Amino acid sequence: MADEQKFKDMAAQLRKPHGDDGVKTGEMMSKGNKPIIYDTFRALDAQANDNILEIGMGNGFYVKEILEKAESIQYTGCDYAELMVRESEKLNADWITKRRAKFLQGNITALQFEDNIFNKIFTINTLYFWDDEAAALREIKRVLQPGGTFIIGFRPKHQSEKYPFTKYGFNQFSKEDVAKLLADNGFAVLDIFENKEPPFEMNGLIMETENVVVVARKV
Repeated sequence: MADEQKFKDMAAQLRKPHGDDGVKTGEMMSKGNKPIIYDTFRALDAQANDNILEIGMGNGFYVKEILEKAESIQYTGCDYAELMVRESEKLNADWITKRRAKFLQGNITALQFEDNIFNKIFTINTLYFWDDEAAALREIKRVLQPGGTFIIGFRPKHQSEKYPFTKYGFNQFSKEDVAKLLADNGFAVLDIFENKEPPFEMNGLIMETENVVVVARKV
């Protein structure tokens, strides 16, 4: 019973980090998600003059990796958790001062941006928590420029269902599920990358892990 409560608490923190444990959760996600973050960044391929939105940036630890690619890149991070916005602002204060980055709290189904302003949007490990996938994708499509790129990085269902905390509030998807979801909501799927990651330890067990990165275009 104690373990189940621990897993419930973990799931709640992963959905929306909060309190002292939320700061630790943000740090844990930065460390544990490094492979999927870099796999997604390769697909993102940040270039000069990109105006990029990340949905669910966590504590923003890796934002510098994008902005260092070119001086003309603009980055915006939007997160459901106010705590993660504050942590991101702390870690990226210099980029904010340079007017290269900004962070705000928001809900994916009601993004606080004008239409057609970002040429690239990406999100990593947030898909599981979308309460209304169609509404979320409508908003993403609205703020994405015509022909713009949208990238989703996630753990596939056959992998994520092995984790004991994902039975508490996680929606789980296969690569086929995500491809269909995008196609049904105004996106053309361009590429699907399946990436193996280094094994990691969980509850005394060595877990094999992998990720999927789906690249799509607004049509």
